[in-house]
Amino acid sequence: MSVFQIIILSVFGVFAVGGLLIFAGVGGFSDSSGDIGTVLIWGTLSGQSFNSVLATLAEDNDGLRNVAYVQKDSRTYNSELTEALASGGGPDLFLLEDSYIVRHKDKVVPIPYENLPQQQFQSTFVSSADVYLDQSGVLGVPISVDPLVLYYNEDMLTKNGFVSPPVYWDELFDMAEKVTERDDANNIKKSAVAFGEFVNVVHAKDVLTALIMQAGGTVAARDESGRLRGTLGSQLGEVAQPTQSALRFYTEFANPSKIVYSWNRSLPGSRDAFTSGDLALYVGYASELPLLRSLNPNISIKPAPLPQIRGADRSVTLGSLQAFAIPRTTQNIQGALSVAFILSGKSASAQLAEARGTPSPRRDLLAEAKDGPDAVFRSMAIISRSWLDPNPEKTAEIFRGMIESVTSGSAKLSEAVQQADKELNNLLGL
Repeated sequence: MSVFQIIILSVFGVFAVGGLLIFAGVGGFSDSSGDIGTVLIWGTLSGQSFNSVLATLAEDNDGLRNVAYVQKDSRTYNSELTEALASGGGPDLFLLEDSYIVRHKDKVVPIPYENLPQQQFQSTFVSSADVYLDQSGVLGVPISVDPLVLYYNEDMLTKNGFVSPPVYWDELFDMAEKVTERDDANNIKKSAVAFGEFVNVVHAKDVLTALIMQAGGTVAARDESGRLRGTLGSQLGEVAQPTQSALRFYTEFANPSKIVYSWNRSLPGSRDAFTSGDLALYVGYASELPLLRSLNPNISIKPAPLPQIRGADRSVTLGSLQAFAIPRTTQNIQGALSVAFILSGKSASAQLAEARGTPSPRRDLLAEAKDGPDAVFRSMAIISRSWLDPNPEKTAEIFRGMIESVTSGSAKLSEAVQQADKELNNLLGL
């Protein structure tokens, strides 16, 4: 055990019991004495919503009166955070998105498993939160999960004889054939689904990742030595190749020679097409619902579970998570940990989830009955999964190359997957 680990264990030791109580849903720290100290939090969540929740919680917990939250621009957040921590400054607690765990891991103080057991963590939070579990301890305490769901234009589906959105992906073939409208020159006028391309499909990388996961594959995973490796080219059993299967399905809808042809790269962005009433189905995140409805209040936009593979052993969707992480530069580790535990407790987590409009990552809250969109979002949060992305921007380019090499005809499916897997492992330094 390193000197650093010994120091961290001694600092965290006094919080072991309190942490377990919070994770069990019993409550939070009672800190009317104010010994939490001053804690500065950085994140990209709405400052108005977050600070409103903080103010409410502080009414019953004086220690939170010295906690301040600063909202950062999502476009510059990670670079600003990196620069601040490199100079020894920055926050005492920051929101760590799952796709940046690999990039920021060396900047985080891990919570030892002696103080926060892995089993307790996994019984409290959804499975997608497991990406915060590292060999060194817990890298972040989850506060938000944003699952990938299916949005549909109810009027557009009804007009074409469909009373509900697809439950299984194979239903999409019939829907694409009947809903998509093309002129005599085969130009697409209205589309069932925006699949097949990258540049004008919002969340194309995430959609394909979800399809790969549903097929039983992974994008990257740790090997026996704990090293992260690309797994796009891996087989499942003797013959199944999840990435090839997912890529074949995804690109099918961009092939002009297919009867299900419904999308190409000359069309507007998928979100714009959807909110303009020219696209029946749109795969997006739970957090997008207010935006989608505000862009066009005149169309009936509803959320539904992300379709699954018929006959599959399990249901899966992709989830985007955020968690409270403690930077190594903080001078108030105890206070930061205390605040992280309080804000991940059942009451605070429920308030933050309601303020943001996305599900809590806590299993006990997800089990509570809800109606309407909340019910859809909670059901998807429960089955959500995530993965350790070494570099979101560069892996997006790898996915783009894999997709476009197939749609352009420059590579076969197997070649495209093999090349993407090679590039991913090069990115990982393998």
